[in-house]
Amino acid sequence: MKESILKRVEKPSRYIGGEYGAPKLKKGRFNFCICFPDVYEVAMSNLSIRIVADVINKVEGATCDRCFAPWSDLGDILKKEGVLLESLDLKMPLKDFDMLGFTLQYEMSYTTILYMLDLAGIPLKREDRGEEFPIIQAGGPCAVNPEPLADFIDIFVVGDGEESMQELAKLKMECKSKSEFLQRACSVQGVYVPSLVDVKYKENGQIEGFSIKEPIKKALLKDLDGAEFPSVQAVPNCESVFDRAVIEVMRGCYRGCRFCQAGFIYRPVRARGVKTLTEQACSLVKGSGFSELGLNSLSTGDYPHLKELIRSLKDNLPSDVHLSLPSLRLDSFDGEFVQESRKSSLTFAPEAGTQRLRDVINKDITEEDVERGLNMAFDNGYTGIKLYFMFGLPTETEEDIIAICDIVDRIRKIYSANPQRARRLRISVSASTFIPKPFTPFQWERQITEAEVKQKVDLLRSRLYSKNTTVSWNDFALSEMEAVLARGDRRVGRVILRAYEKGCYFDGWTDKFDAKKWNEAFEEVNVDKTFYTREWGEDEILPWDLIDVFVDKAFLLRERKKAYRAEVTGSCKTGCKGCGIQKVYGCNV
Repeated sequence: MKESILKRVEKPSRYIGGEYGAPKLKKGRFNFCICFPDVYEVAMSNLSIRIVADVINKVEGATCDRCFAPWSDLGDILKKEGVLLESLDLKMPLKDFDMLGFTLQYEMSYTTILYMLDLAGIPLKREDRGEEFPIIQAGGPCAVNPEPLADFIDIFVVGDGEESMQELAKLKMECKSKSEFLQRACSVQGVYVPSLVDVKYKENGQIEGFSIKEPIKKALLKDLDGAEFPSVQAVPNCESVFDRAVIEVMRGCYRGCRFCQAGFIYRPVRARGVKTLTEQACSLVKGSGFSELGLNSLSTGDYPHLKELIRSLKDNLPSDVHLSLPSLRLDSFDGEFVQESRKSSLTFAPEAGTQRLRDVINKDITEEDVERGLNMAFDNGYTGIKLYFMFGLPTETEEDIIAICDIVDRIRKIYSANPQRARRLRISVSASTFIPKPFTPFQWERQITEAEVKQKVDLLRSRLYSKNTTVSWNDFALSEMEAVLARGDRRVGRVILRAYEKGCYFDGWTDKFDAKKWNEAFEEVNVDKTFYTREWGEDEILPWDLIDVFVDKAFLLRERKKAYRAEVTGSCKTGCKGCGIQKVYGCNV
């Protein structure tokens, strides 16, 4: 990036690259650029893109660079002056790469993908891109429903990317044309090429079928302990969201909360060994100088060897390195774990106010678990607690909302029961609107309306009298749009394109999201958003039915019915629940 341009932007350090610990790159026979559709500070905190870059750079003849979405100040300058978006390290225009790979971490990043392609001088729609333009690839958690982006992405990788991305890099170096590559790429597990699949719709708008005989099976990495993992971590040029070294303790979750997409699409649980994790941690800390190490997973407290791992890390890391355990649940607390966490504010997600509704969502936690965990946390110095709930869960009643106030009162009583806890307890209550997501037992549920959300907020605020307690809730319009994009089909792609043309990007940022423009986009392309927020029929073909994550739809339906009976399935730790993953991966817990 030209120095004259960087002098005119707010944070030039976002765009210069060359971070301490970043690999020194040279152009290869195959040049790939991993693209994160958000700003530098967010992207540099993401572990998945570091893993993808590492595995591709280990392929002979392949090079993987990085590019993150420029903030609007730089974006406006690039557009005005006709300067093309370039990568961080090679300083090469994105349009000159062989392939660009976008990570889909969050549905509201979709317009930012178009923003980056636009700044790169690359046609937005795949049908408009010839051989002279790079192949556009996408992966990540949102790729389990690729259809909303099918008009823009050439090739999706669904599931674990370590092995499949290496296969694609090798394959691309063998192929002489884009069409040859896309045809042959279909043989790689987890690969979906939307141009090779047709979708047929009924008169009522529902899907009649797909032109493929068998669903695309997700890529599944069976041995996480022996998988590639970057031995070094670049130190950001400016403060990032998470300024620390990070190791991935395990992938997947035992719990099976019925609203949680990650808990199903990342099945089965695969853990790394203590020795492997200790070696990775020591390498990362030594190479970066970070004084904090994050132990990353969906539920770190469920890692079966956590005590042993903490002791090993303490014995082998410098004494001033702090361990961060961000994913502990109250029912997995242990005194030794709590001492490793920061002693200011504890985050707890009951999700629902009553035990009945927690049973509905399979939140396998009891009142006794809560009280034990809270006492342990308070005894170890915590003086604040953040509580997360959801509005609009299936079978929710007014009693479930009122019970949130009862939880706050109970927490205060637990805290004040010990007179040695002298400082005043601070409680923050945050509520978000339930979003039905693909590949969950609640994927068929409707999303409640804005009027219903307002009614629930008013009820909660009228009953929550406690001092030093704050209440917040998320923007309904943003949750509604996330639900539409999460459950969308190919027709939603027209909305995404029109919204971008109207100026929408960085939609995950509350000050950037413009509900009015999105609503106008739906009207202008004649797509009804309520079609995607309604309750779906259990016999209906879903947009994501062309993807197989190895969790049987019959199992999800059984879980949905158990939810309406408030029946708990429990954790996979107590035995295999027969979700379907056991057919491709042994479920030894």
